[in-house]
Amino acid sequence: MTSNAVTADLALEAPPDRSPGGGGLRALLPRRPGKLLVGLSISAVIVVFAVVGPLLADDPLRIRDIGFTPPGAEFWLGTNQKGQDIFAQVALATGNSLIVGVLVGLLTLLLSALFGIVGTFLGGVVDEAFSLLSNIMLVIPGLPLLMILAGYIEERGILVIAIVLAITGWAGSARVLRAITLSVRSRDYVAASRVSGERTWRIVAVEILPNLLPILASQFIFGVIAAILAEAGLSYLGLGVVDDYTLGRILNEAQMGGALRAGAWWWFIPPGLIIAALGAALSLINFALDEVVNPKLRVQPVHKTGRTRTRRQAVSVS
Repeated sequence: MTSNAVTADLALEAPPDRSPGGGGLRALLPRRPGKLLVGLSISAVIVVFAVVGPLLADDPLRIRDIGFTPPGAEFWLGTNQKGQDIFAQVALATGNSLIVGVLVGLLTLLLSALFGIVGTFLGGVVDEAFSLLSNIMLVIPGLPLLMILAGYIEERGILVIAIVLAITGWAGSARVLRAITLSVRSRDYVAASRVSGERTWRIVAVEILPNLLPILASQFIFGVIAAILAEAGLSYLGLGVVDDYTLGRILNEAQMGGALRAGAWWWFIPPGLIIAALGAALSLINFALDEVVNPKLRVQPVHKTGRTRTRRQAVSVS
């Protein structure tokens, strides 16, 4: 790279924020919060639907002699082949899918933090053992292992499926956190805490974790997305939750009930749209968090040309 190229890159760098209140919490927010606002808005609508929908709907298990009734004033999303209210099932299933996603996100975050942060900071045999276990879990194919575990468990409730998904999905996040912790633990302030005699748990909780909060939040959102999609796939294959409704189970029942042959689009399109909208909303939130973690992804305006360019970090030239 020539010196002219470096000068051009430096010209694209936005000036530092010197306005009052430019630091603090504003430093943790993306410069252009459009993706974050859109993602939060869509997620809020889905959460409100999951909370309020079951209160407005009838019993989702009630069977009526009006199979395959199209959407109307009485049944907002129509009925299935048994005459059951699909709106009630979708509202209940949305809440259950969200519960599975949040549970898996929390369990995955705890496991990845244990194996990726605590083990790496302790080092030695503990770090080697945790790293070996993470590598083994990464080598084993996730989907076949998930199907085997779910197939051997007969009583597959929401908590059981969440535990199975967390066991098979923590290794990737742990490897990312391990790489970052290796860099953070060599910083001067961590070394100063060790020299001053601070306890290990306090160094991890006070010195290391605050620097990893944006990454942990991004890992949590990613875990929720992966869990919702994995649960939907398992339920669609008949290996998901058996004692309650989820979005994947509705898709499975629609397939088994001949909804496509009967032209009952209202049975399988609404749950599919909710899965797609929820995945897109959480992805937008995750992209916004990535801008906080990686400043290279931030887009800064170039006032002279009126165009926007991706902010690039300057590099040193010999």
